[in-house]
Amino acid sequence: MKELKIAFCLFKYFPYGGLQKNLLQIAEVCVKHGHQVDVYSCFWTGDIPEDLRVSILPVRGFSNHRRLKSFARRLGKVFSSSHYDCVVGFNKLPGLDVYYAGESCLAAKAHERSIWYRLTGRCRTFLRFEKAVFGKESKTQILLISEQEKALYTLYYGTPERRFHFLPPGLGKDLLASQDSTQKRAELCYEFSIGLDQNIILMVGSGFKTKGVDRAIRAIASLPSEVVGGTILLVVGEDKTRPFRRLAKRLGVEGQMRFAGGRGDVDRFYRAADLLIHPAYRENTGTALIEAMAAGLPVLATDVCGYGFHIERAGAGKLVPSPFRQETLDQMLAGMLVSEKKNQWQSNGKEYVANMDVFSRPEKAAGIIEQVATW
Repeated sequence: MKELKIAFCLFKYFPYGGLQKNLLQIAEVCVKHGHQVDVYSCFWTGDIPEDLRVSILPVRGFSNHRRLKSFARRLGKVFSSSHYDCVVGFNKLPGLDVYYAGESCLAAKAHERSIWYRLTGRCRTFLRFEKAVFGKESKTQILLISEQEKALYTLYYGTPERRFHFLPPGLGKDLLASQDSTQKRAELCYEFSIGLDQNIILMVGSGFKTKGVDRAIRAIASLPSEVVGGTILLVVGEDKTRPFRRLAKRLGVEGQMRFAGGRGDVDRFYRAADLLIHPAYRENTGTALIEAMAAGLPVLATDVCGYGFHIERAGAGKLVPSPFRQETLDQMLAGMLVSEKKNQWQSNGKEYVANMDVFSRPEKAAGIIEQVATW
């Protein structure tokens, strides 16, 4: 195949974000195939890979939606003067050839909110950009990672079936590697001042409000008195911790909290923990669920997670049903900590993931991008 010139667009880059990680993985494959990849963003935190050409576009605006509009205008000027074989967006933007669908359907969310929310500039801007990608008249091809979201986009926009291209879950191969979990646990307990005999409840993901860290804290606080003191909630991800520390303090479980920040060694945490909790308010997929299963970690998640069905199919944990009730999460967590099914959940998850295609997402995405570029 001839060398292609490909543009990747992402509003904000920061280390350890799922969307950001997927961009780098797909870009890396495209570069290995001999293509030129230019990345456009307006916020970039962290190192820039040597094999990528990254351009930071200045934007204006006092709010996110105004800055996004400014970003879209800047991109339009760039693409009018520079020819690209394919423009790939990791946020919903006008003029994309390919969209990596890592975001939830806003039209569905807006439908559940008040008319006043739908009239805000933020909502109208994001809905307009969403329609530019998913509307019937659009030609944008969609790299889909959630069947759940596909149903919503089809419902609200009538997006033709032929424009969806489904991708498998994307995991790092280190999660399936054979490692000494006992040693990993000892090292982690020492690093975060956790007793070796304490329950380690793990949360993984940036964006603590959406992921439901507040729900997890309340569930920890609700544990029986003889259990709560021996339980630690260990949160891995990038976000502001202050409001959640305040909540934990108010509920009397500040001493049970550990915030590890964004990490490049998340496999260590999966190996060392006793259970993954993921009580998200909304979640397009929930890659952490598959990662936990691969590492043999039982999972407790809300059923709104796009990958939640894998937990049920595998028999690797439990799902909190909708509509969400805090009391249900509390009871399920307490029950799972003392359940005799722990070993079964662990082995079920590992076996299920071992028989899935969980590594080829970047290659398949790059292949579709190449096809679109040569149409």
